[in-house]
Amino acid sequence: MSNKKNICVFCGSSLPIKLPEINSEIEIITDIAILKKFALIYGGAKIGIMGIIANSMMKKGGEVIGIIPKILSKKEIINNNLTEIIVVESMHERKKKMYDFADVFLVLPGGVGTLEEFAEVITWKSLGIIKKKIIVLNTKGYYDNLLNQFKVMFDSKFLYSDILKDIIILNSAKDLVRYL
Repeated sequence: MSNKKNICVFCGSSLPIKLPEINSEIEIITDIAILKKFALIYGGAKIGIMGIIANSMMKKGGEVIGIIPKILSKKEIINNNLTEIIVVESMHERKKKMYDFADVFLVLPGGVGTLEEFAEVITWKSLGIIKKKIIVLNTKGYYDNLLNQFKVMFDSKFLYSDILKDIIILNSAKDLVRYL
């Protein structure tokens, strides 16, 4: 791994049918990451949004480190066209390595796996375990309901702090340049 800073991206291994904008958003993200000298850390798959962002970075000469558990590498979804691929034993080890390598986290649209990764780092941030930036790309309001649920949790006194103050919410990838 190089001495570059690392942006860890959480995103789906599927393509969202209701978010065709995600492709152009990814192009902007990868342009900014390269401009700001960030390497991409992600889950190592060649499918879905994961594959699109990794391939975009690689085509532009960026550095991409994929971290994938053995169970998924055997399902032939592993992206072998990366700067580095790290195969680990478990999903837990994958997340730990991703979190350790990251200088900043970027949450893109995704499913329950993306949500779980986001929930873990936001929990760690609210508990003071990490101090790293967490940025959410809320393309076309994709995360509006989740962000509202965080407000409901806070108002109901289930959160120690207002986690909406602990994350950066962007509606456009163009705004990412200000935070890297």
